[in-house]
Amino acid sequence: MSCSSCASGKDGTPRGCKSNGTCGSDSCNKLTVFDWLENMQLPDGQEAPPFVEVRFKNSRKEFYRFPETLKPQAGALVITKAESGYDLGRVSLAGQLVNMQMKRKKVDSNSSSIGTILRLANSKEIDLWHEVRTKETEVQKKARELAIALRLDMKISDVEFQADGKKATFYYTADQRVDFRQLIKDMVQAFSIRIEMKQIGLRQEASRLGGIGSCGRELCCSTWLTDFRSVSSGAARYQQLSLNPQKLSGQCGRLKCCLNYELDAYRAALKKFPKAEVKLHTEKGVGIFQKMDIFKEEMWYAYKNEWMTWHKLSLETVQEIIKKNKAKIAVPSLEENTEKEPKQETVLFDSGVGQDSLNRFDRPKGKRPFKKNKNKKHYNGSSKKV
Repeated sequence: MSCSSCASGKDGTPRGCKSNGTCGSDSCNKLTVFDWLENMQLPDGQEAPPFVEVRFKNSRKEFYRFPETLKPQAGALVITKAESGYDLGRVSLAGQLVNMQMKRKKVDSNSSSIGTILRLANSKEIDLWHEVRTKETEVQKKARELAIALRLDMKISDVEFQADGKKATFYYTADQRVDFRQLIKDMVQAFSIRIEMKQIGLRQEASRLGGIGSCGRELCCSTWLTDFRSVSSGAARYQQLSLNPQKLSGQCGRLKCCLNYELDAYRAALKKFPKAEVKLHTEKGVGIFQKMDIFKEEMWYAYKNEWMTWHKLSLETVQEIIKKNKAKIAVPSLEENTEKEPKQETVLFDSGVGQDSLNRFDRPKGKRPFKKNKNKKHYNGSSKKV
């Protein structure tokens, strides 16, 4: 992960700031927001809201109220009030869009969950923040070793230090309830800081760590997706996908969130198709459904005892046969209603103009002339040599 502020190395490869999307340049950040009202003035008599959105490590964002003497802009480093001490974050959104975001996330302006911004961060606080951030990798490694020594069935996926260095939040994933009381005692003794444990799901872990999906792009959960809805295997069945867990599961080990993106469109399209349990009765036999093509509106049926031979029918043809079955009108067979595919002529080469050929400048290949060998002895019609 790199952006324009990371520059490149000697060989042309990006160096990368190794901040995992929190460098603040808005080029590689996770869940970035574009303020399209930034350069617009407010109408007369209307004041800007006293709230801003502050982004912390990875995708954690919270709303804060700032005093009248302070008007932080987007990108400014601010000191926020914490339970024990202070924390440092970057303003990700300010102005009228904050009200829209608060309404979207159903956050009341008078709610106690809204924190307070104390002041703008000075150089000493920023240096301490960077110094604390560099310790997170070593602390995470040591915490994993302590968890393995206690044989705890859990995985510590990330560590987030408070800006003043007095508190650290450990994010972990576990399938069952974990008794980590002894682990907290060992970590307090090893790190000499206040410890907070937060359990997150596998989807939240993937969004925090990031990565590249099977589509070749960054994970949706780490770039723009914030609403982790449940995904069931029925979404794959509606889209006629093979129930292969290796192809349908993402990096989090759960079903891919993108299975829900086109699910409504597939459900609307499937309303035209008859159910798979409906059989086509003909004089030759009973046709049983095999598969369908939703986009081309085609369906395949096979006779009850002839499973290897499939007959392709259009959706209109299937609906007509069903109507005839309900009206008790005889249908001869499925073969009479199958769609015949037009034969496509195989073209070896066809240029953009349609008249030239690739070998138009090559010499024609004819038969080689027969050359007589003068040194070879020839025989006449008799048995004697000449």
